[in-house]
Amino acid sequence: MNIAAKTMIILAAFISTLSLTSCNNAISEPQDRLTLTIMTHDSFAVSEEVLSSFQEQHNVKVNILNSGDASTTVNLAILNKTNPLADVLYGIDNTLLTRALDNNILEKYESPFSSSVANEFLLDTQQRVTPINYGDVCINYDKSYFNDNNIEIPDSLQSLTNPDYANLLVVQNPAASSPGLAFLLATIGHFGPEEYLDYWLDLKNNGVKIVENWETAYYTEFSGSSGKGDYPLVVSYASSPPAEVIFATEPIEEAPTGSIVANETCFRQIEFVGILNGTTNRILSEAWIDFMLSETFQEDIPMQMFMFPVNTEAELPLEFIEHAQLASNPSIVSPEDIDTHRESWIKSWSALMLN
Repeated sequence: MNIAAKTMIILAAFISTLSLTSCNNAISEPQDRLTLTIMTHDSFAVSEEVLSSFQEQHNVKVNILNSGDASTTVNLAILNKTNPLADVLYGIDNTLLTRALDNNILEKYESPFSSSVANEFLLDTQQRVTPINYGDVCINYDKSYFNDNNIEIPDSLQSLTNPDYANLLVVQNPAASSPGLAFLLATIGHFGPEEYLDYWLDLKNNGVKIVENWETAYYTEFSGSSGKGDYPLVVSYASSPPAEVIFATEPIEEAPTGSIVANETCFRQIEFVGILNGTTNRILSEAWIDFMLSETFQEDIPMQMFMFPVNTEAELPLEFIEHAQLASNPSIVSPEDIDTHRESWIKSWSALMLN
């Protein structure tokens, strides 16, 4: 075989090998992954393995865009509605629902999983939002204080104005705190918009303490938490007692705190998700909402965000079953009334309580 022929054979073999290598690389290289951006408040949390399961199933990268508290997040979505920052908006609650809907920032979508959601959570008949989780804001109490002092646990909002409970309650400023606003709404729902200020004046005269945020109220002022403050009554969540068990330094069988869930003493917060108008990832956005309603995601909610799942098929963790109580008859104020009167209610409250 002459040199030229040998050279041609070697060259042909090289080209063939190069072609096979390129083909194999093309097969082994994953397709470019799309990115799905979820705009949410800072309290959003999901297990890494749960999030990964969605990303792997849909070959997508989920980008979580934390945007502040719920009110700030919704306002940011409204301000950017002509050029949306994300595909999906999560964290709209029933105190902000009308604001979001009236600004037309969301597209309609009915998830097939909505059939597993109780009707009480389906607040938008046009299906622009899908409920995901809920929780009750209630008065929490320090069990040891009431046992040691042989004092009855308050059984109504009105009872908190009794002398027995003077200087025992700490609440949050509703202008600065989500649970503070929820408790204000509970009093408006129970006493009515004409009489709630009379009730708050009675609380003021009975020594209620007002702080700016939940963290200060619960971890500094409340006697039942790690802060060991001076106040055995605090506005917090129905999920706070199981959290005390879960995060206890040493294992405990009983929560040191409880929630007062008597008639109209709590306000129920419902959180929703929706597809932002203008998304270029409509199909993936629908898939994400379906995923948030699936049992996989719903059963992850209690231990991640300390809220309750809306899917009736989802199972609760043992800590919630044993230590959490939900109100059977929470105080109700419609999203429309909240949107219309929120600012005036807070302004009137502030004029009375902060002066």
